[in-house]
Amino acid sequence: MMDSSLGPLEFRIVAPARGLPMLVRMAAPFGDDELFEFCRRNKGLRVERTPEGDLVIMPPAGGETGRRNSTVNLQLALWAQQDRTGISFDSSTGFILQNGAERSPDAAWVRKARWQALSPEDRERFPPLCPDFVIELRSPSDDLEELVAKMREYLDSGASLGLLLDPFERTVRVFRPGASPQKLDDPEEVHCDPELPGFVLDVRSIW
Repeated sequence: MMDSSLGPLEFRIVAPARGLPMLVRMAAPFGDDELFEFCRRNKGLRVERTPEGDLVIMPPAGGETGRRNSTVNLQLALWAQQDRTGISFDSSTGFILQNGAERSPDAAWVRKARWQALSPEDRERFPPLCPDFVIELRSPSDDLEELVAKMREYLDSGASLGLLLDPFERTVRVFRPGASPQKLDDPEEVHCDPELPGFVLDVRSIW
């Protein structure tokens, strides 16, 4: 439930279709500190912010989506622990992109030097950077075109590699800067070299 102690908020809910993300158009968009405080006080909500300042409140993951997401994060975290050149993050982490958006990819990885360059305060809040590597996993409530647009937003913000996993089409779209997305039909695995040397995503275990 939203905490009324934050003060009166003027907003408009746009097209809250059942089971789909809710778009909340704010009369006065939250700044970074206000957004972090709003999310801290409403921990049951998964919230993103668009470049225009609108809030996107996403429904909780269903069982299959949660299982797939857990498998993705386990694979990335195990590789990151062995590789030791970067830090992995799960879907509960928000990142502030250079266009003002706040996004929470389903899995992410940041090079250690970039992470260590942040202040301790920035690390505790929504880190003001785009991950070097992101994974988005399509759920039943996700619009594919919107996910593709989000992947391009990551690339425009500095990501060097992105994977869009679609368990319904059984496809993986691979995004790299300066290139058209590569669509893989029902792959068994995806190699993430050279951006993440040695990381191979076992897609079979995710489907």
